[in-house]
Amino acid sequence: MQLDKMDEAQFVEVRTKKTGFRYSERWRITRNVLVIGLAFMVNFTAFMGATNLQSSINADGSLGTFTLASIYGSLIFSNIFLPTLIISWLGCKWTISLSILAYVPFMAAQFYPKFYTMIPAGLLVGIGAAPLWCAKCTYLTVVAEAYATLSDVATEILVTRFFGLFFMFYQMAQVWGNLISSAVLSYGIDAAPTNITLNTSVVAEVCGAKFCGATSADNDGSNLERPSEKRIYLISGIYLCCMIMASLIVAFGVDSLTRYNKNRTGSATGKSGLKLLVVTLKLLKEKNQILILPIIMFIGAEQAFLFADYNASFVSCAWGINNIGYVMICFGVTNAIAALGAGSIMKLTGRRPLMAFAFFVHMGVLIFLLHWKPMPEQNFIFFLISGLWGLCDAMWLVQINALSGLLFPGKEEAAFSNFRLWESTGSVITYVYSPYLCTEIKLYILIGILCFGMIGYGMIEWFKKINDPIPESKPDFELVTNNEINDTTKL
Repeated sequence: MQLDKMDEAQFVEVRTKKTGFRYSERWRITRNVLVIGLAFMVNFTAFMGATNLQSSINADGSLGTFTLASIYGSLIFSNIFLPTLIISWLGCKWTISLSILAYVPFMAAQFYPKFYTMIPAGLLVGIGAAPLWCAKCTYLTVVAEAYATLSDVATEILVTRFFGLFFMFYQMAQVWGNLISSAVLSYGIDAAPTNITLNTSVVAEVCGAKFCGATSADNDGSNLERPSEKRIYLISGIYLCCMIMASLIVAFGVDSLTRYNKNRTGSATGKSGLKLLVVTLKLLKEKNQILILPIIMFIGAEQAFLFADYNASFVSCAWGINNIGYVMICFGVTNAIAALGAGSIMKLTGRRPLMAFAFFVHMGVLIFLLHWKPMPEQNFIFFLISGLWGLCDAMWLVQINALSGLLFPGKEEAAFSNFRLWESTGSVITYVYSPYLCTEIKLYILIGILCFGMIGYGMIEWFKKINDPIPESKPDFELVTNNEINDTTKL
């Protein structure tokens, strides 16, 4: 009888320890997701703020646009050969921390923007970006699986929730980066902008969908004039410090993924570099991978159009370079809010209604831009378009990122590598043809890609490849600290 009481007391003690462990570990996982999001926000505060200005401040010879093209061109190469290899060497944590440093030369080149400084720096960004994003996506997917073993929430919901939380931080970078650039560029400028005095009929004819390059917009105004070197140097210096800080945040604030990846089978973890490359390329034979490619390419193309063509054709041309940051802040805020809410909304509606909503809203925006003739006094519309664009972009990013991991369980590194590969392909193609086509043609191209993308996504849903019931069994890995509990139960 006394032995039974001791066993019962011992059981209660072990159960209490295990429950406490589960609570603390869930918080630890959440903290890691938050710290990674913070680091990306700090790094891309700098990068987004700089890229939004490239097509305007480095317009001579289309230097800024070609630099952005070099980034995404090298990103294609990097996505094929580097992510799984680098992650297998360094692990996800150190891949993220060190890959952020690949962005530093790009910012340093802003102090002396020439083709022989900007293009190599852009190539280096692309090389580092693929391992960075692949490692981030893999980390979030694996810790979501770990969290699922400690809670009653399904892995699919947690993956979407973690990606939504991450992209909230990520898109807030648009706010801070553009707030910095706008504050610096607008400081000391007269309250009455010079572009208000322009001939509005001329602005309506050369800006918007009819925009065909900076030379066609030479309407005797100062909207596209490069800011002073002093202001650009100040912006670049602030951004440079942000990038270095972001790398340190990951290095000192994130747990190694080995804490949650122990005994986990089926992933690319532990394979040689050549085998990891084969896993990535073999996914291109999968039907689901082929069907999802057009919508992934659209994500890259729509982002490239927004940052280069919308900013140059509509905002800079009709309203002034110094207002780009404010318009992009609106994009960042709506993007962050929509990304944060995507997981909760999906839990209520499912994925298909969200995808349909994003399709109709984004299609409506593109059609509106085809017919809108922007005027300086129509500042509300500039913000409305960027806000709706941010709402749609968040839906695409969260849902398609989460879908990429769910379509190929156990092959997350390869799946996210392919995601970045084809997203980058969409971006680089858009940046390459940007200097040679008028904005109207670019809008028609985006509409076509979006339609093809939704057809491919619809086929995935139709064939029920992603709607199979989620197995009740938990992922085949264990938390490192579970061993302590197991040892306790043997006493």
